[in-house]
Amino acid sequence: MDELGSTSEGGKPGAAAARDPKRWLILIVLCLSTLVLVIDNMVLTVAVPPIAEDLDASASDLQWILDSYMLVFAGLLLTSGSLSDRFGRRKLMLIGLVVFGAASLLATVAGSPEQLIAGRVLMGVGGALIMPSTLSIVITVFDDEERPKAIAAWSGVAMIGLVGGPVFGGFLLEHYWWGSIFLINVPIVVLAFIAAIVLMKESKGPWRKADPVGMVLSVLGMVALVWTVTEWPKEGFGDPKVYVAAIVSVLALTGFAVWETRVAEPMVPLDLFRNRVFTGASLSIVLLTFANGGLMLVLSQYLQFVLDYSPTKTGWAFAPLAVASLVFNGLGATLGQKVGNRVMVAGGLTIIAAGFFTLTTLQPGDGFGVVTVASLLMGMGGGLAMPAAQAALMGAVPHEHAGVGSALNDTVQQAGAALGVAVLGAILSHTYGNHVPADAPGKADESVVEGLKEAARLGDAQLAAEVRDAFTEAMSASFVVGAAGVLVAAALSLFLMRPGPQPELPSEAPAPEKSRA
Repeated sequence: MDELGSTSEGGKPGAAAARDPKRWLILIVLCLSTLVLVIDNMVLTVAVPPIAEDLDASASDLQWILDSYMLVFAGLLLTSGSLSDRFGRRKLMLIGLVVFGAASLLATVAGSPEQLIAGRVLMGVGGALIMPSTLSIVITVFDDEERPKAIAAWSGVAMIGLVGGPVFGGFLLEHYWWGSIFLINVPIVVLAFIAAIVLMKESKGPWRKADPVGMVLSVLGMVALVWTVTEWPKEGFGDPKVYVAAIVSVLALTGFAVWETRVAEPMVPLDLFRNRVFTGASLSIVLLTFANGGLMLVLSQYLQFVLDYSPTKTGWAFAPLAVASLVFNGLGATLGQKVGNRVMVAGGLTIIAAGFFTLTTLQPGDGFGVVTVASLLMGMGGGLAMPAAQAALMGAVPHEHAGVGSALNDTVQQAGAALGVAVLGAILSHTYGNHVPADAPGKADESVVEGLKEAARLGDAQLAAEVRDAFTEAMSASFVVGAAGVLVAAALSLFLMRPGPQPELPSEAPAPEKSRA
């Protein structure tokens, strides 16, 4: 079978390679595969109450239902990207679609929390196989001229899933049972699987030896890292399971970095980080997703607990952000080719910072107007910055490492978002506790949820107003930190992504055809 991404000298696509006439149809398949992953994870956030009631799930069960997917997904990304380069990106994506579809069926018919957790774990495995393959296939199917538009479309679809997930989930839960949020994955997976078989050719890098030590260390390190930043805001760093996980993550990831510099054929070529553009784009993505991860957590609480929105209405409230992001995704793909990714990333990040600073002016009685303005600014900035940063990152990756490069892109996004939720969540909680009156009854000083519960129990309207004021003050403090992080990312992008000679990875000649079959 012919293969996409065949390399000429230097590891770049052959200059004479013709554009695949089916490339835009292939992009639709890749976007569908990405959409089902993003929507499914966001839909679950609004399905927790009916799941808890129907399955008689404890608080610990619900935590594992929510977290198990992310732990497995984040842990396997780098390994999956390496395997896709070695065995074939389409092959790994097809396996991932089968696993994800089967796991969705298992989750649909789950009759106990344990069965649902098992389904979520398998969905994490499938998602980790799918996600790196999608972006790596994008960069091997599209040439330098069309790649920014393709990545912008891929990124825009991910934003639709992020914002539309809760809305779609609310609709399904209003008309059907909670299992429908998993069952809806199956026809999408089937369609993507068939289309991939019909439309796509295989794509892989030169054959390399397996790196089992690197795989084990990367999985252990990433799982421990995500566990640490997930549990830290809830349990505090003094909890043994939190600081033990932190120690494990540091040791495993440090060991991984050292091992990858010593092994003859590493699963992740760390020489990539010697490239200023790659490093600058990576740091920009980490800090951007750090801010956005915290944004979704904090702003959704403001909408529900201060403005008293329902979960579905909260999802709709993010529509201005999604629409602006989609519009400026397309604009950014066009402008990026004229002004360069560096300027687009820095400019977009600065606009996002303006959106965060706008949110710091919110007061409990402001309503949705200020939120709309800020959402439009952040959608505009995200639409300009994120596709440009991803295009710069992937453009710095040799095609034989496309799968690992895509996995690194996904990994830095996951790490940034998880850190954003942990750090901004911790700032929110600490500042809220300091602003609640010292004589507040019960657990009112622990969280806005507990504060409003206490106010409702006592019928104390003044306490409810004080709780909302305290939360709004705490939210402003967290958004100042988010804005600072984005401005740091803008400065780093200007400094690191400037033009100049870049070190290249050693070129790898394609292996003989018989060893690549």
